[in-house]
Amino acid sequence: MPFLLRVELPDVPGSLGRLASAIGEAGGDIEAIEIVEKDKLTGRAVDDVLLETAPGSMPDSVVSACNELEDVHVVWISRYAAGGNLFLDLEAVEDLTENAPEALDRLVDVLPLTFRADWAIRIHRVKGIGKCTEGSPDNVPFIELDRPERLEVDGEDESMFIGARIDGNEIVVIGRRGGPDFLDSELARLGHLASLASSIARS
Repeated sequence: MPFLLRVELPDVPGSLGRLASAIGEAGGDIEAIEIVEKDKLTGRAVDDVLLETAPGSMPDSVVSACNELEDVHVVWISRYAAGGNLFLDLEAVEDLTENAPEALDRLVDVLPLTFRADWAIRIHRVKGIGKCTEGSPDNVPFIELDRPERLEVDGEDESMFIGARIDGNEIVVIGRRGGPDFLDSELARLGHLASLASSIARS
């Protein structure tokens, strides 16, 4: 079963190698790594690691092995239902470009994989929820957004939400159940992808 591990570590040579060794010794097999965020002021990075566990190995063992490393902190670990690989922003852009007439629908389809989120929704000011992925809630309202933001939705205390403006009448919202929290870098990425999808759809 694949797991997605989000880990914070020093952004210095050798850190990733030490992390990979610790994961391997604990019975984890790394399939892919993506840098989510780098902070030059603190000298730290946040990485997402897609891994498989060997038979009989527990994800708790991987977490413990990582946390034993100096200045390394596991932010979150969960089963990764998408499996296979991490879906990078470049792949999302290629998908949108290849399907230009349906770019706004495709945006909703690719966002959960791109952000390791549970669902995505496109919401119109007047028409309400348009395109949505499986498992998305039906109580997400249209919200005026000038820039990408973290959102709160009534009755959804266990989920994290971020939204971005597509145009004056539509927004896109993605959500994670239980975590991890969305980072500032993810807010910026969502804004860029939403703006790009809008431009592609109009071209």
